[in-house]
Parts: sequence; C-alpha cells; structure tokens
Amino acid sequence: MKRLWVLLMIATFSIALLGCGNSGKNENQQKNETVRVAIDDKESLKSQESSQADNVKGDLTIKMLNVGQGDAILIQTKSQNILVDTSDTDERDKLRAELDKAGVKKIDKLILSHAHADHIGGAKLVIDDYNVKEVYNDGTDRGKYNVYKGYINAAEKKKIPVKTLQAGDKLNFGNKVSFEVFYPTEELRAKFAADKDYNDTSIVGKLTYGNFSMLFTGDAEKVAENEQLNSSYKKKLKSTVLKAPHHGSKTSAGADYIKAVSPECVVISAGDPSDPTGSGNSYGHPHNQALNSYIKNGGVDKKNIFWTFENGTITITSDGKNWSVTTEHKSDWINNWLKNKK
Repeated sequence: MKRLWVLLMIATFSIALLGCGNSGKNENQQKNETVRVAIDDKESLKSQESSQADNVKGDLTIKMLNVGQGDAILIQTKSQNILVDTSDTDERDKLRAELDKAGVKKIDKLILSHAHADHIGGAKLVIDDYNVKEVYNDGTDRGKYNVYKGYINAAEKKKIPVKTLQAGDKLNFGNKVSFEVFYPTEELRAKFAADKDYNDTSIVGKLTYGNFSMLFTGDAEKVAENEQLNSSYKKKLKSTVLKAPHHGSKTSAGADYIKAVSPECVVISAGDPSDPTGSGNSYGHPHNQALNSYIKNGGVDKKNIFWTFENGTITITSDGKNWSVTTEHKSDWINNWLKNKK
C-alpha cells in the first residue's frame, strides 16, 4: 500500500512538472508573439512614412517658384502640370520666367487658393498665355475686384470651366498622385467671405503620392487651423512637407496645428523684407513666432526650413517612397534671422 502511495505521488509530481513546463513554454511563446507584434506594428508604421534622401529621381516634382512675396507652386507628374496660385500682379514677369524655365506649355489644373492679389495676381496671364484646361477656386465671389474679374472673364472667354473646391473634394493629379481638400466647408467659406476675411477662406488640401505627402495651406490663419483641428480631417493633417501658411506669418502656425501636421520640411514663399514697395515683404515674413513653432511644436530640423527669398526656387522630388529637396541657392539664413528678428 505504501509502495502504491509512493508511485501515485511520483506520477502526480511528474504531471505537475509537465504542466509547469508547458505553461512556461506558452508564456515564452506569448512574450515572443507580443514582441513580434510590436515589431510588426512599428515596421508597419515606418513603412507608411517616406524618407529624406539625396537627389531622389522620382515622377513627382513640386517647385515653390521664386516669384517674390506671393505664392506660386508648380506640381508636375508624368501626365499633368498643376499650378497652385499665381503670385501678385507686379510679379507676373517673374512667374512667366519661372514657368518658361520649367518648360511649361500647358496647365491641366490651375488652383487659386483664395482671392487675394498675391495669389491670383497672375491668373489672367496664365489663362491668356498658357493652355489651361481647368480652373479651381475657393468659391468666394469678388465680382467687383478687378484682379478677380480679370481672370474670371479670361476663363469665360476661353470657355474654361471654373469650379469651386471645398472640404471633401478630391482631385486626380495623374500617376497615382491625389489631392484631398480638407477646408473650407461651404458654411465656413460663406461666413469668412461675409466678414471679408479672405485668408480664412483659403483652400487647404493634402497632396499624396505613396508614402509622401504635402499640405497646401494658402494663407489660412489660426482660426482656419482650429476649424481643421475640430473637424474629421484632424487625423489626416500629418504630412511630410508643409507649405507654410500665410508666408510664415505669426497669425498662423498655431502650436496644436503644427503638432498635428508634424512635418519633416517647411517651405516658405516670401519676398525681400527690405523692400516695402509694391508687393514687397513689408510684413517681415517669416515671423520668428512661426519659425519657432515649426521647430519646437513640429520638430522640424532648421536645415529643412526653406525660404524663397534666401534659397530661390525650392524643388521637392519624390518617388513615392523617398523625397529630396534642392534649392537654387544654399543659405544658412535661419540662425541669423532668429537671432536678429524680434
């Protein structure tokens, strides 16, 4: 009987050991699986991001044209030319020279962010002298404003459709390059247009090509930024490159907005700050408040903040995975600017 009891105890202990051994193995498996999932998730997130590299040869080229104080951005895919804004009326010769230098003969889509002269000033010239297929604007009717009337009449004369862009619209730029509009809604456009706050009627949209993206912002200020943060598009704001809102003004670049965009690169269009004449940069753009917001809130490296006045035309190239920036002029302007400007 005693022998039987001993055998039973040995059997029970062996089963317990086997159970413990299996349990230990399962815990290790679970740990390994957890680690593997974490790595896979990290790799998945990493695969959704584009990387900066040198001299990327890609099918997408974006040029922030050196046209002075106004905005003019040329987007070129393998099948389309898209021009976002057209600089000011007294910058039309600069615009023509930049477009000719880029070999532009036709413009498939002309997008005018909002009805201020430093964005639509060259629109009539472009419609008159280039083969424009479609025109898009923010839908604000400024019928008594000569610069606005000029391009609207030019488009009508050539029977070019003028369409409104608002939140939710999507455009195809060709070759898997898309553009989604985040702002404004019809209601917000009407509200700010009635207040003659045309900066905050600016079209804001995101260009996407594979893992690369760029956020276009017109002259949107903090009010418009906050509207986007409070919209369903907040999670879509994250972009590789940011077109600085309102020429790098302190009236834009709110902390929460720049955190949401979290760009790797910022490009600024602004003219000579020592030239207050015409459309010159009498505003002192870019403002230090905005520059510091890009750096502190967005985590942007200073070397990846570019300004047309200092760097000339800024060219971004992407193959959908990697991207690179080249400029006409190399300049370490930002440290002195931050040091000497209030």
